[in-house]
Amino acid sequence: MDIRQLRYFIAIVEEKTISAAATKLHLSQPPLSQQLKNMENHLNVQMFERRGRTLELTDAGQTLYKHALKITKYMEESEREIRETANGEHGTLTLGVNTLSNEYLSTTIQRYHQQHPNITFKIQQNDSAQLCQLVRDRILELAIIRFPLELNDFSILHLKTEPFYFICSSKEILPSSTVTYEDIHHYPLIIPSTEGLGLHYIIMEQFSNYGLATPRLSECSDIALLLELVESGFYASVVPETVIRQQKGYNIHAVKISNEALNSSSGLIWLKDHFLSKTSQNFIKLLKEELEK
Repeated sequence: MDIRQLRYFIAIVEEKTISAAATKLHLSQPPLSQQLKNMENHLNVQMFERRGRTLELTDAGQTLYKHALKITKYMEESEREIRETANGEHGTLTLGVNTLSNEYLSTTIQRYHQQHPNITFKIQQNDSAQLCQLVRDRILELAIIRFPLELNDFSILHLKTEPFYFICSSKEILPSSTVTYEDIHHYPLIIPSTEGLGLHYIIMEQFSNYGLATPRLSECSDIALLLELVESGFYASVVPETVIRQQKGYNIHAVKISNEALNSSSGLIWLKDHFLSKTSQNFIKLLKEELEK
């Protein structure tokens, strides 16, 4: 049996005659009668008994009718869901986020959910290099990362360029509302990036560019812990502006670094020349609309 035969069978049950069912299905009567005969021969059972001019289901026919309704309904729902998934109305948005993701991401996700309420989310946090690999491996379709990284195999939507801030305990006395690398190079620093990654490289490069000795540099990708260590006076840090906006309630000084060459950029990436689901395409479209505003 196939789904077409089950639909024919349901029509016969509901119309109670072959001729009425054939009219409903826009078929001639002989082919429909043959389809019913084929089903009965396949199952080796009689589906109907004649009662005057109408057909009545046998017990076997009642059982098939019950299952046929469920099967055809499930097929219809499956077809509808497949079409909606292709249109981006069903499915899962797989998104990687960097430790220092944009502070407005939560608002963007909420707007996306309002537009596409049947989409679920799989959001995974990791460092930018790992996120790139997860996208290459097709575990994630999209990721928000921090530059600089090797991104030749990705399409990129630039999201934001922001300044860096020097943060330290509120117990420290700072000379002004802005600082330079010359002012901070003697502090023991802890930064939100590990060696070999973009943020670490940017910060270290600045000290080198200004001819300054490399500071004692520790690393911590847990931002809450980093800020607690800074608040205690154990460390100072250099962080993108996003950290200042996201994390409030800590007793710290946050002053902009006046060296204009230093900034941090983030972007949304996805693989070039690979299939991209409509779910992800709709998210990219929303981000572009927000950037245009």
